[in-house]
Amino acid sequence: MRILTLLVFILTFIGCNKNVQKIADTKSPTDRIEILLSKMTIEEKIGQMVQYNGFWDSTGPAPSEGDSKKKYEHLRTGQVGSVLNVSGVENVRNMQKVVVEESRLGIPLIFGLDVIHGHKTLSPIPLAESASWDLELIEASARMAAKEATARGINWTFAPMVDISRDARWGRVMEGAGEDVFLGTAIARARVRGFQGNDLSATNTLAATAKHFAAYGFAESGRDYNTADIGTSTLYNVVLPPFKACVEEGICTFMNSFNVLNGIPATGDKFLQRELLKGKWNFDGFIVSDWGSANEMIDHGYAKDLKHAAELAANAGSDMDMESYAYIKHLKEVVEEGKIPMELIDDSVRRILKIKEKLGLFDDPYKYCDIDREKTQVFNQENKDEVLEIAKKSIVLLKNENNILPIKKDQQNILVIGELAADKTSPLGSWRIGSDDNTATSVLEGIDNLGIDYHFSNGVKLVEGNVDFINEVKINESDKTGFEEAITNAASADLVIMVLGEHGFQSGEGRSRTKLGFPGLQQELLEQIAEVNKNIILVNMSGRPLVLTWADENIPAIVQAWQLGTRSGDAIASVLFGEQNPCGKLPMSFPRSVGQVPIYYNKLNTGRPGPNELVFWSHYIDESNDPLYPFGYGLSYTDFTYSNVNIQITDTLKHEIKVNVDLKNNGDVDGREVAQLYIRDKVASVSRPIKELKGFQLADLKAGESTTLTFKLSESELGFYDNNGNFIFESGEFEIFVGGSSDTKMSKTIEL
Repeated sequence: MRILTLLVFILTFIGCNKNVQKIADTKSPTDRIEILLSKMTIEEKIGQMVQYNGFWDSTGPAPSEGDSKKKYEHLRTGQVGSVLNVSGVENVRNMQKVVVEESRLGIPLIFGLDVIHGHKTLSPIPLAESASWDLELIEASARMAAKEATARGINWTFAPMVDISRDARWGRVMEGAGEDVFLGTAIARARVRGFQGNDLSATNTLAATAKHFAAYGFAESGRDYNTADIGTSTLYNVVLPPFKACVEEGICTFMNSFNVLNGIPATGDKFLQRELLKGKWNFDGFIVSDWGSANEMIDHGYAKDLKHAAELAANAGSDMDMESYAYIKHLKEVVEEGKIPMELIDDSVRRILKIKEKLGLFDDPYKYCDIDREKTQVFNQENKDEVLEIAKKSIVLLKNENNILPIKKDQQNILVIGELAADKTSPLGSWRIGSDDNTATSVLEGIDNLGIDYHFSNGVKLVEGNVDFINEVKINESDKTGFEEAITNAASADLVIMVLGEHGFQSGEGRSRTKLGFPGLQQELLEQIAEVNKNIILVNMSGRPLVLTWADENIPAIVQAWQLGTRSGDAIASVLFGEQNPCGKLPMSFPRSVGQVPIYYNKLNTGRPGPNELVFWSHYIDESNDPLYPFGYGLSYTDFTYSNVNIQITDTLKHEIKVNVDLKNNGDVDGREVAQLYIRDKVASVSRPIKELKGFQLADLKAGESTTLTFKLSESELGFYDNNGNFIFESGEFEIFVGGSSDTKMSKTIEL
């Protein structure tokens, strides 16, 4: 039986033509949801608040024993609202069929998956994409991911991650947009638009999820799942703005975070979920817990048992329980004991049904199950070409001494060293659940595709044994097989390209690090190669900022290549050999040593900023305060100059100003510059950072070309949140900085 509308679902329960006609006359989706809600039992309502991980191969027989059998019965009785990690048209259709055709009301499932930076065809990891600062490409990347994922039956993604983080030790920096709230907010908006499009009921758009709410990126020591302990100024001015922007973009769902904030686990935080998100911000979607986070409140010492956890989570506003089984096991009992008002349960169910309505699932539960789309719209050439463009623009040139780059295509005697140069899996990065191993173009293949002659020496093995998403990555610390061959070959080479860095699964969830240098034996290999050949181009493939201090001091050229996805090798080769002029800018500061971390540009000044002759000022005695490479930094094969900063007040009452600056490409090749504008509010009722990004523009200039850029600022850029979460503007002096990175010194001061 194919169920086409919500009316048919309710017909199976009502069994009365008169009532059916009454519902059919109801045009409002809200009314239809209310009618359906009135027909549901408490078990069916709680079922909508339950999400299970995929537990059975739906192309085979139904499970007949154990936990899987129990979950299957929950599907049949309408006690599951969503599943995750089930994909593929056949799998989705078969599981949806059980719910739609066998449960009493036939309410369809939402199918969720971590579609983070693509599905089968992978874009660069989100941190790398953010280095492009190209909002149109980032939006297109999310749209491509939505197109592929929906073609495989998925209609809900657990992305974007909009956590701001200043700590490269935290492995999940690869999943976000970096350290800056202005850039992070703009990228959050672009990704929501890309995933959800203009019509959520279309078959090529996904419901998006803003995660992790809130302050997950501020985990102490950069250790995943750790406590976050921040002040209200940081909470309101740094952590929350990207989430608020997602609400303004109409995002469908939020995911709460694993961490404790102010002593309260986010899953049980009534202030964050009910008072702020659903109250002050008027968010009308639903909140899903992160994996098992309700259960984890027991370990936090906040819930005494799973039943108590269910009570705390539901009262706080967590609408759907992902894989902790708190709701399915205990929520009915808690409601019957009067510990949770029934209206809160109804509110959660109403929110979940509303998203299903927006997705069009009530009209056609199988709308995402088109086998032809799955065959033609997944991992096709158009998608691969699209991710190549974003990969090219995500690469950041960190150093280029004596213009050793780009390499001339007739360059003789090139040696490529490094296991990662031949790797076709690691460049895919972490969070690639829908992709297949060995599907990235390697650096060697990228060079081959340009018709360049080279020699290759593996050099050193990076990891030991097989690597997967679940297990720890075992780093090779002892096997130097290949060292001597690489050193011998390097001694006679005219140019050496060394591809080093992290394995794709050394960053991501659960992959925190205390050492931010090259893992294993790679640094030793780099130093030994440098002893026999100084003409080295270092290509760093990583999911986070690494400490590159030795390389910066000893290697003439450094390219930050991140983990660039399906077309990784082609993108890297295009930059190395000059087909693409690098234009990426860092979304995170790169530290000189791990002891500086967390390090970020938009810091507050101290009472003793220094430098002073005496020791009593805020500094290290063994390291500079400054990063190795600052936020917003990135070189080009051409040279851009800024001049003639001019500020005009365009509206005195509204405190609107216009900032003009001249930008010129002084080089002999075309290039793109990411022009950046920063402000400093010099005196305020709450101390403000020494610089804050408040505008950026992409300028594509021909060789020798000039242009005038105009930035517009108003109270929304010049104001800030006070410690009670109120947005305010205060008159006074503002210093305006314009340049190519956060360390720009070009500025003018204006009083408003």
